[in-house]
Amino acid sequence: MSDHREFEAEREKIDFLLEQGYVISGVTENLSGAFVEFEYKGNKPDKSEKERLHILHPDTRKYFSTILVQQQKKQSVK
Repeated sequence: MSDHREFEAEREKIDFLLEQGYVISGVTENLSGAFVEFEYKGNKPDKSEKERLHILHPDTRKYFSTILVQQQKKQSVK
């Protein structure tokens, strides 16, 4: 898979979870990438409460970091 296609695929997975009502609840980074944990905050009881993605591409790491900062800003405003 090309470098850009890898980024696109990872970004689409993140976007899909966010659209479904998940928020980023934790990040664990190591030499093999980042493990991003999502927690469901929507109102559908049939959804899994937690999901986890293994992120490898550096640009995707920047992408979810930006989303995480936005989430934290929203929480601090409340």
